[in-house]
Amino acid sequence: MELNKELTSQLKEKFDDLGQDLEVHLKGLLYSKPINYWDYIQTDALLDLQTQRTVLPDEMVFIMYHQINELLFKMILWEIDQVAKNENLDAVFFSNKLMRISRYFDMLTSSFEIMKDGMEVEQYNKFRNTLTPASGFQSAQYRKIEFASTELINLIDNRFRATIDRNTSFEHAFNHLYWQAAGKDYNTGKKSYLLTVFEERYKDEFIRFAKFYNTNNLWAKFKQLPQEVRVDKKLIKAMRHYDYTVNITWVMAHYNTANHYLNIGGKTAEATGGSEWVKYMHPKYQRRIFFPELWSEQELKDWGENV
Repeated sequence: MELNKELTSQLKEKFDDLGQDLEVHLKGLLYSKPINYWDYIQTDALLDLQTQRTVLPDEMVFIMYHQINELLFKMILWEIDQVAKNENLDAVFFSNKLMRISRYFDMLTSSFEIMKDGMEVEQYNKFRNTLTPASGFQSAQYRKIEFASTELINLIDNRFRATIDRNTSFEHAFNHLYWQAAGKDYNTGKKSYLLTVFEERYKDEFIRFAKFYNTNNLWAKFKQLPQEVRVDKKLIKAMRHYDYTVNITWVMAHYNTANHYLNIGGKTAEATGGSEWVKYMHPKYQRRIFFPELWSEQELKDWGENV
């Protein structure tokens, strides 16, 4: 069959733009191997990433479940990045991306049944001791999702929001983020091991990330849209759905699962990282809201109260 001339022309144009010789690349095709599913998906590598620390079978469920979460977090960041770097953003593109992200979080929310009903409480409370002092608190990707979703002020601990504004250094703001409360004694200023090692690993990366998303987060991108786009009902609905899904529905599913395993006989166990998980996780305490201006005064007042 004669090679399609239009296709050849398009390929030549592509490689010319890259400063590459099309003929060299075509010769390379002579020796390349056909792709197959397991190599494309990297199945063997992926399935070799589960390493138990105990002999308890349900620990494998716990490990794989959290790895799946991290893959979904990566998908969410992938979608947000496309909004952040879109110079010609419109309501359709924005809404479609938000609904994709919300579907990922819907999946994360419903999947908590795997954790809540898919492990024996007795087994969990044995193997969890081997996790100490690690904690899901230390998910860097989830922290990035928060940075990429809203203005930094909306992630500041409620007690300190009045003292922080756009002129505040990222370093100072970082030290007053809501999740710092899970690993810091604000009376003494002492940080837990959980928080200390987390910051040693990610703090510089977080600050660089937050600086870019300071003006490119989802809320900032929304406010940069023309007025006629910002009143688009479908877009507003998608924004509110995303906000509620992440900061109420998903958080409460996580909270209820933790409560299932850590509240035995009315006695609340300490989280593996040592955090006061009830007040850290429940939305009515930290009041995480990505897009506060899209909610009524009453809705803001009742945030996390009736769930």
